[in-house]
Amino acid sequence: MSADLSDLPPAPGRLPLLGHTVALLRDPQRFLASVSAQGGLVRLRLGPHRMVLVCDATLTQAVFADDRVFDKGGPYSDRVGEVVGEGLGTCPHSRHRRQRRLCQPAFHHTRLPVYVPAVTTAVREVSAPWKDGQVIDVKRTMMAITCQAVARTMFSARLPAETARQVTEDVSLVVNGLLRRLLTPRALSRVPTPGTPRYHRALTRLRRTVADVVAARRADPADHQDLLSGLLLAPDPDPGGDGPRPLTDREVTDQVITFFLAGTETLAGLLAWTLYELARHPGTQRRLRTDLAQGLPAGPPTAADREEPSLADRVVTETLRLHTPIWLLTRVLTTDADLGGTRLPAGTQLAISPYTHHWNPVHHPDPTAFDPGRWAGRRPDRTTYIPYGAGPRRCIGDRYTHLAATATLAALLTDWEISPVTERPARAVLGGAVVPRRLRLRVTAREQP
Repeated sequence: MSADLSDLPPAPGRLPLLGHTVALLRDPQRFLASVSAQGGLVRLRLGPHRMVLVCDATLTQAVFADDRVFDKGGPYSDRVGEVVGEGLGTCPHSRHRRQRRLCQPAFHHTRLPVYVPAVTTAVREVSAPWKDGQVIDVKRTMMAITCQAVARTMFSARLPAETARQVTEDVSLVVNGLLRRLLTPRALSRVPTPGTPRYHRALTRLRRTVADVVAARRADPADHQDLLSGLLLAPDPDPGGDGPRPLTDREVTDQVITFFLAGTETLAGLLAWTLYELARHPGTQRRLRTDLAQGLPAGPPTAADREEPSLADRVVTETLRLHTPIWLLTRVLTTDADLGGTRLPAGTQLAISPYTHHWNPVHHPDPTAFDPGRWAGRRPDRTTYIPYGAGPRRCIGDRYTHLAATATLAALLTDWEISPVTERPARAVLGGAVVPRRLRLRVTAREQP
């Protein structure tokens, strides 16, 4: 006999009204990792939102594989949709395939190396004022780098300096407001708070600015070798009988804002955690610096690269396993379905956290240890390593994120050594991504040959 929703065990630490919100905010990584001990499907409540957390790897892959039954949706996705519209990350299954095909050329592996100079330039500009021995606010600094890098990658060098600065500021304000809105009942979203007017002004201004840039670029059909050109020039690969249907200006605007949010906060979180681990493991930092001195790859990975990933690749891969910035992915059942012997009704909200898999000792021995060596000679198993999700909705920017992280490390470690300010372990905090709380690191200038 099949079980039903009421038979599923709840996650530990549930409080009246607040549900599991306090446990999540107190230690998000360990809380999400611990829930899998309750079973393959576990009931979770975050503020007003009730959902089922999918902890079993086989069931997780079943959810990822069938995005028609397990469609994009849920509280987190819906709130992000308020910001980005129906971009690639939030649109329903009915619109996703066409958008994915149209956006894919902008992220083709032959185009990615063109974006590296934008990342390197952003790193150099942000780090230029640093002094030998200076202590930096890592999250804030990485956000400055990623906002500039994504702006340059998206718009090449054609965005006026003041516009780029305003876009960067607005993206930061919007990202910082997302978690608060996720945990707030929708009925209370309009209740005035000190940050509410700033959030809405930033969002309105961001959408207007991007829409203006998109409209202006429509009049310039040249390929400027940036992401925006990749979106605007992409032909519809499945035109049907009505002729080609390229992305509309509204759709391009939604994609640009989606990529901005995903490419700044997530990448900044990845970089912050990577620098934290390299500061705590100076031997790995030295070996990585030597590895990066040989130069970044000029193209997509070769067969040899896949068989023996570089140290830089292994460091980024391990950081994504141990400190995955994306802490929750949500789906909504479009019809009644059986999942792992449990009958779930249409409308059930499902959640998947990479931490339930990445910190599982069955899949990854000694899971809380930073060990890039675990990836020597092998690539991750995509059923138990899911920092970018999986299936048809796997993050389209996964290769860009990996390459941008490697390029940032190469630029930083060439000029600076990174060391801890304190021996206390960093604590994670939730925002648009999982990031280290108040992380400070010391930068020491390296003597150039």
